[in-house]
Amino acid sequence: MIQAFSVADVRAVEQAAMAILPDGELMSRAAAGLADVAGDRLATHGGRRVVALVGGGNNGADALYAVALLAEVGYAAAAVCTAYGSIHQGAREAASEAGVVLVEGDGPDWAAALAEADLVLDGITGIGGRPGLHDEALAWVAAVPDDAHVIAVDLPSGLDPAGLVGTSDAVFADETVTFGAPKPAHLLPATEPAIGRLTVIDIGLDFQGRSPVVERLLPHDVAQLWAWPGASSDKYSRGVVGIVAGSAAYPGAAVLSVLGALGVGPGMVRYFGPDPVAALVHAHAPEAVTAAGRVQAWALGSGVDADDQDDEMQLLWIREALDSDAPCVVDAGALALVKRRAAPTVLTPHAGELARLLTRLGTGPDRSFDAPAARAGAGAVTREQVVDRPVAHAQAAADALEMVVLLKGSTTLVVSPSTAGRPIRAQADAPAWLATAGSGDVLTGAIATLLAAGLDPVDAASLGALVHGVAGDRANPGGPVRALEVAHALPAAVSWLLRQRPQPAVA
Repeated sequence: MIQAFSVADVRAVEQAAMAILPDGELMSRAAAGLADVAGDRLATHGGRRVVALVGGGNNGADALYAVALLAEVGYAAAAVCTAYGSIHQGAREAASEAGVVLVEGDGPDWAAALAEADLVLDGITGIGGRPGLHDEALAWVAAVPDDAHVIAVDLPSGLDPAGLVGTSDAVFADETVTFGAPKPAHLLPATEPAIGRLTVIDIGLDFQGRSPVVERLLPHDVAQLWAWPGASSDKYSRGVVGIVAGSAAYPGAAVLSVLGALGVGPGMVRYFGPDPVAALVHAHAPEAVTAAGRVQAWALGSGVDADDQDDEMQLLWIREALDSDAPCVVDAGALALVKRRAAPTVLTPHAGELARLLTRLGTGPDRSFDAPAARAGAGAVTREQVVDRPVAHAQAAADALEMVVLLKGSTTLVVSPSTAGRPIRAQADAPAWLATAGSGDVLTGAIATLLAAGLDPVDAASLGALVHGVAGDRANPGGPVRALEVAHALPAAVSWLLRQRPQPAVA
């Protein structure tokens, strides 16, 4: 599992380490690790010239020390620096002694120094920075050669270190080298697109006693969390999933939800829906049961329209399931019916659905408003607002309903109510090809099976997202993929994941 810690905890851990280490030792370790990674990338790509972009903070000092180390082993090295008086004196002296060409960033020579770079170290700002870059830094970033390999030091300059707000006025790195542990910006959807490859350098920081604020499950975590069947297992101990999905307008959603549930190993799936849709389900999944009976978790709403009178029977079943004490996964049309309930519940909206849900509830980040007026168009939460601040909007829904919210996207968020004190889970396992109609229906069914097997909502949702993403990749690596193929790929994806073991950490 990858764990990211808050900026405040990172600073506290760094201060504790510096209190017992020789002066400058922590920065020396960081610079050496950064130089090793940069040297490896230069060697891999056949590059000879490295240029550091240097701001006045510790990241700028790390970049300067690293470029000095690279100059000492024969690389052509330069540094474009903000005002000399504000940059780290020891790093500036080390770079000068190593033969690094130091160029003032507001002078006439910086563009020429940057033009021939094979590798660029971004040390403009660090975890103390705010979203966005000032004009001087924006000019530097715009002048980076298109074919240069860009390594951000700790995090790309201009990003929100907390990962809550996105911006285009930032460095978009090919790789980010961070120290000690990841930070939230490395894993959260508003900022992760700028991170590139993430490399973590161990510099001896001790995070014991500190709680992560963001987590990401890795393939080797699956076996430990999975509900394995045993010799005495039966269909009820493995879990019975009830599915209310599909309609005359969207019959395929029922098939995909049922196959998603079956693909991760339930004891039984019961399908509830119109007879023609049930016949289609049976054509794809003859093991699905259409008789009423015991249900241990529900998958609700995929392919159902809460405003369509033709779906009246489906909506009745959804209401009955929501009124029960069984765990539920609530998707699509069922989101319009959900209210607070005591049983474990996972909501699975995409950004547009989350915007509509928050509008119906009359709430959003840092505000409440008149829900009927918002539904009429006055002050409604928009999809764009959700995309800009995904964590804040998912948290608002989780807190309003006291439920776990899985916000679907290229990085999928699993957000618990604030009262639970759980880290956010952020999974980025799916290929971009998986952004296709029906893939979310498969995910809903898979999560419901994991809930029926007894997993808690956070683990069920994040494991479901991981398995779903891996299945999407295995269905057609590097190319287009249909939702039906994802569903069919689930059993093999689960089998592969259950065989994974932790790998040794490599910087």
